[in-house]
Amino acid sequence: MTFLFVALVLVVACGLTWLLRRYALARSIMDIPNARSSHSVPTPRGGGVAIVLAFLAALAWMWGQGLVESPAALALFGAGAFIAVLGFLDDHGHIAARWRLLGHFAASAWALFWLGGLPPLTLFGAQLQLGWLGHILALFYLVWLLNLYNFMDGIDGIASIEAITTCVGACLLYLWGGAPGLVAAPLVLAAAVAGFLLWNFPPARIFMGDAGSGFLGIALGVLSLQAAWASSGLFHAWLILLGVFVVDATVTLMRRLLRGDKVYEAHRSHAYQYASRRYGRHLPVTLAVLAINVLWLLPMAALVAGGYLDGTLGVLVAWAPLVFLAMRFNAGKLE
Repeated sequence: MTFLFVALVLVVACGLTWLLRRYALARSIMDIPNARSSHSVPTPRGGGVAIVLAFLAALAWMWGQGLVESPAALALFGAGAFIAVLGFLDDHGHIAARWRLLGHFAASAWALFWLGGLPPLTLFGAQLQLGWLGHILALFYLVWLLNLYNFMDGIDGIASIEAITTCVGACLLYLWGGAPGLVAAPLVLAAAVAGFLLWNFPPARIFMGDAGSGFLGIALGVLSLQAAWASSGLFHAWLILLGVFVVDATVTLMRRLLRGDKVYEAHRSHAYQYASRRYGRHLPVTLAVLAINVLWLLPMAALVAGGYLDGTLGVLVAWAPLVFLAMRFNAGKLE
């Protein structure tokens, strides 16, 4: 795979985003601000479809060239395309939450079937063979990651920055850790998201929509489980790289559950949403996520992937300040 191919994916994603923006404006497919919004200007939505189309087309080519193994390609293509279509339909109308959730479980089960489920993992130095329990946990892991990515896509650029830094970080760890065969898919996914980010960077000219955010959630989950089959340390590294989104969404959910809120209803109580209101703009928060991912989480992930730090301990240490920040910025607190 050449640099030219990666650059082409970026350019295609950028061009598709431009077309989708024109389509959304022509059809009045707009995200209108309301009491639960983090933006104040009507903005076209659905631009995440550009990420989906650019990446899946590139994935098909890479699969044909032998750059991505068949199990991973089938898991990514089938689950990702299904979730994107489901999100697209929801963006253009409304699908009841129970049917969306059923679709999420079906797509996650498809991905796990091709990946082989959850491999044995190392926990504080002891290898765990979880069997069917592990596969069930992996199923809920994929569904949660899919949904939390949707929850966290609430301000300009944040979901794109998270995906790019996570994927590029994983590629660096693969190259350093002796797993270059895993680089192709996350590198091309990062390129596709970067093409969209050119239109989504604060102030955004188009939003990702459920099709894009759900697709990224399931794709990143599949890639992390693919890494788990290479080594337990790489899986823990992925958990570290995804820390900002996982911690904010999980702390918010737990506090809302404990308070008895209807967790399926829209809200603005994630830490990043409180932070964006405190600072009056999206850009400082999005750049803060970039800084945390590059300056804190990537070095921690490198220590784990390189075998210098136990994976489970590394996750706990990496996430600890993120939990503090989530609480500091009132994640899950009643508005």
